[in-house]
Amino acid sequence: MSETFVEQAVLGETEWTERERRHVERAEEFLGPHLARAQRGEAHPVWDFLFSYYSLRPRQLRRWHPGYGMALDGASADRFLDRAGYVRRGAAVTISHAHLHTRLETVGFIAGLLRATADRPPRLNCFGLHEWAMVYRTPDVRHGQVPLRLGAAGTDAVVESMPLRCSHFDAYRFFSGAATSRNADALSRDTQVATEQPGCVHANMDLYKWCYKLGPLVPSELLMDCLDLASRARALDMRASPYDLLAYGIAPIAVEDAAGRIEYVQCQREIAGLAAPLRAALLRRCDEMIATARRVP
Repeated sequence: MSETFVEQAVLGETEWTERERRHVERAEEFLGPHLARAQRGEAHPVWDFLFSYYSLRPRQLRRWHPGYGMALDGASADRFLDRAGYVRRGAAVTISHAHLHTRLETVGFIAGLLRATADRPPRLNCFGLHEWAMVYRTPDVRHGQVPLRLGAAGTDAVVESMPLRCSHFDAYRFFSGAATSRNADALSRDTQVATEQPGCVHANMDLYKWCYKLGPLVPSELLMDCLDLASRARALDMRASPYDLLAYGIAPIAVEDAAGRIEYVQCQREIAGLAAPLRAALLRRCDEMIATARRVP
């Protein structure tokens, strides 16, 4: 069966190979420190998260995609035919409309989540206490090689001194059993779309995840922009955590103090401001793909 025709923009070989080159260079720069640590067998309590919790492998990150709706001209484009989702259409290579249809449920879910998140006002009163809640009154510390700045008793006292207001299920689900009941809301996967909000550091970090979940449908430039944001958000996440990271050159934000909470909110607001246009760009692409799929069954 022939591929359904969908009008697409065509990138000349010189243009798209240059975009691909820049992407690979950017990816290698990001991957370099991580791969060097891995060769030495060194774990890192901050940056390993971007390669463990987030599941995109380095070889996948290096691979450039133009995104759905773009076609690649020239003989070099033939190598894309070895990748899932790509087909030849005339003289160019592109992501098939059939591939979009196989991913449409995922596209729809992500669009709904992004839209609901963007439509809410940001909440900036959690003070990054999710990491504290994960070690509250439990011997199971997520980063066993790193000491707690205030010790176990001091960490527990901070959690007990302030309300927990986590709005992100994928942080909440790692709370200790004792901390779960202290949260303002009982979160679940089923209520994720109803509770996620744009001030949340983890919701903004997850823009990277939603990009790579869509695979070749999303241009790699947007993926890398969201990864850069995720790395900034992760740094804030762990600076506000209960862990002592000075040995890694990372200064804490002491959210147990009023001055630290003020600093955290300022940084959180900055992350939210950077995330807003990226969320809008990803949502716009999802909406365009859904509209195309409805127009061309």
